[in-house]
Amino acid sequence: MRYLTAGESHGPQLTAIIEGLPSQLPLGKGDIDPWLRKRQGGYGRGRRMVIETDEAEILSGVRSGRTTGAPVTLAIQNRDHRNWTEIMSPEAGGEPRKKALTDARPGHADLTGGIKYRHKDLRDVLERASARETAARVAVGSIALKLLSELGVQGANYVSSLAGIETRQAFSWDALDAIEDSDLRTPDADAAEQMRERIDKAKKDGDTLGGILEVRFRGLPVGLGSFVHYDRKLDGRIAQACLSVQAMKGVEIGRAFENAVKPGSGVHDAVYYREGTYARDTNGAGGLEAGMTNGEELIVRVAMKPIATLMKPLPTVNVVTHEASDAARERSDTTAVPAAGVILQCVIGWVLAEAVMEKFGGDTLPELQERVAAARAFARDY
Repeated sequence: MRYLTAGESHGPQLTAIIEGLPSQLPLGKGDIDPWLRKRQGGYGRGRRMVIETDEAEILSGVRSGRTTGAPVTLAIQNRDHRNWTEIMSPEAGGEPRKKALTDARPGHADLTGGIKYRHKDLRDVLERASARETAARVAVGSIALKLLSELGVQGANYVSSLAGIETRQAFSWDALDAIEDSDLRTPDADAAEQMRERIDKAKKDGDTLGGILEVRFRGLPVGLGSFVHYDRKLDGRIAQACLSVQAMKGVEIGRAFENAVKPGSGVHDAVYYREGTYARDTNGAGGLEAGMTNGEELIVRVAMKPIATLMKPLPTVNVVTHEASDAARERSDTTAVPAAGVILQCVIGWVLAEAVMEKFGGDTLPELQERVAAARAFARDY
């Protein structure tokens, strides 16, 4: 499977084309739009989330509620484009440009991207570098999650910490409703209240906040990914996908950094054979061993830096005059940590679905289901 996305933050729409989905997968807007809404939610979001109400339009590859096996095309309209039609016009002219950006924002793509692509109007960089692009990836990932669900795989995400405030309640699959009902995607009500207070203060100060997200999957078949070559190791592919999301700066599988200071006897998972199947009592590996799923729960933790656009801007340089300036102010969030977990679940879901298709193949969903079921039975009887 593969996909491409296109579109700018204030352009007319975001577009995605997905190739390689099996036919007969039940699919409709109801499988995609709820994920787009969750991406827009969370305490600390900015005014753009009020302007946009994201919905996906399915333009190809689905008929009568099922995939056909042909490429699937998705479009998400940017409602704010009506205010940017002249500014974002592809036609020649329009000089001097309105809302040109020449004061580079530290921590953003502005300056480096301007040098790389030789743009003095840094809007030519920020429009595609913007996290608005993740709406298309959430739409794509929601389809991957739908495919995984048809194979008995379930995913979840929650905020492990925000601005140093830890979720103290241990993750439980029984707490999914509490996580979904929380505007900070945490089942810990006390921690959530402290997070809101910290967000309110940061907003008042013109600052931004980061945090740590945790994404989990259960029900994965054994053997997704491979140890035979570096680019087939699933942990490497998951890490790349996570770090490709704007503002993500660190990834660990399980409790990797915590495990790094422990002796091996306190980290690795002993294997037992009970009641005709293999079992582990611990999951220090976080569901991956040597680049392959081992049948345990997949646990991925990702560090998100504070958003680079500040309402109380840092010093910078104007790329036209080379004079000292304050960084440009663009509409932004105080924090997008809760939404980031939704995005990460979708991008990891895509990697897992891609690995499923690589291992099991199949032109149709029933073929794929039969092969996954056979693999699960083999793993139990091995």
